[in-house]
Amino acid sequence: MLRLIGILLTIAAAIGAAIVTWPQFFRLEQTFPIAQLVSLRPMLAIGFAGLALIGLLFCLSRRTRGFGAGIAMVAVAACVANVAIVAVRGLGDAELPEPTADSIRVMTWNTAGPATDVDAVVKTAIAMDVDIVALPETNDDTGEAIAVAMRERGNPMWVHEENYQGWDATYTTLLISPELGDYAVVESESAGTSNTSIVPSVVAMPVEGDGPIVVAVHAVAPRQNHMDDWRADLRWVADQCASANVIMAGDFNATVDHMDRLGTDGGTLGRCHDAAGSTGNGGVGTWDTAWPAILGAPIDHVMATDAWTATGSVVVTSLDGSGGDHRPVIVQLEPSR
Repeated sequence: MLRLIGILLTIAAAIGAAIVTWPQFFRLEQTFPIAQLVSLRPMLAIGFAGLALIGLLFCLSRRTRGFGAGIAMVAVAACVANVAIVAVRGLGDAELPEPTADSIRVMTWNTAGPATDVDAVVKTAIAMDVDIVALPETNDDTGEAIAVAMRERGNPMWVHEENYQGWDATYTTLLISPELGDYAVVESESAGTSNTSIVPSVVAMPVEGDGPIVVAVHAVAPRQNHMDDWRADLRWVADQCASANVIMAGDFNATVDHMDRLGTDGGTLGRCHDAAGSTGNGGVGTWDTAWPAILGAPIDHVMATDAWTATGSVVVTSLDGSGGDHRPVIVQLEPSR
């Protein structure tokens, strides 16, 4: 009887490990609590390593040796699989290539409202010579202060914003360099029918029609009581990348695992491709800054359609003490030839 129970527990452990390691196969990547677990693959790997040790302890007893060995093998396989997935997506590349005449540099940083110092945003944007800055949880006054400070230092920016008239999290600000031309924000409804649901995103269209559509993204976090809103937000964001020339950046509150069934024409999300994943940083955590980047969740992204080729990316870890809980992500894009 004990042997049968051990076999059943081992089978259950194997199924559970498979589900949290590759939930897309089971179509559970957007289901609570699987969505939350898979966003932290490094933590999963550590958990499976601990489970493997427990299995080995069971091996010390003759009566439970078979059960312990089975659990240990399942846990080791799951640990290796999760580590391999993170490694393949990229564990960090800290440099951008030299910009060309046609380069566009895009930065996203969820500032957590007043938690992040304005000067830190300005210095980072200028140092990285960015052309587009997506700032979720940044209100219009702060966005204008950043733009004014950048203008005074020789990097002017047009300011666009969307808000749901609440605290800082209900604002999203988008800065675009005048060198990219004139842009106008597409009107949206605070009810969320033509925008993300609980926190807003910004869709900016080129006035002359020859530049990329730029989307500053902020999807709601996948808390248990907001799972439907989160899934709807991801579908809405995917729909924004239906055109041929789109650049999106922001806090997606989702990893590429959650986007598995939302890509079209080979894209990661809609027709857009994740830039960090193609340039060696797809496994680097952008949240939470309280943890080492290697243990975090890569939920902040810069994405673009096939009109653009990502040639480099950086997840900035040197500003983890600046107050916010997200890391800035900067990507260099070149027009595809």
